[in-house]
Amino acid sequence: MKTVQISLNTIDKVKAFVNEVSKFNSDFDLVSGRYVIDAKSIMGIFSLDLSKNIDLNIHDDDEADNIVKALDEFIVK
Repeated sequence: MKTVQISLNTIDKVKAFVNEVSKFNSDFDLVSGRYVIDAKSIMGIFSLDLSKNIDLNIHDDDEADNIVKALDEFIVK
């Protein structure tokens, strides 16, 4: 498992993020405080506090580097 911090502070970013992660067969979790939701669930994402950075858990060790490259625009550096 690989974890990165992402920022989804606009509606357009949320839509683009869900479209991007949906291209992969891997499992993704978004963790904000004590809440853990499926990163492919747009409704779940909108239930989080999007004003703060969110941890993205990528449950695919083989493709993790490719996934991080694909999601680069959302990752907090």
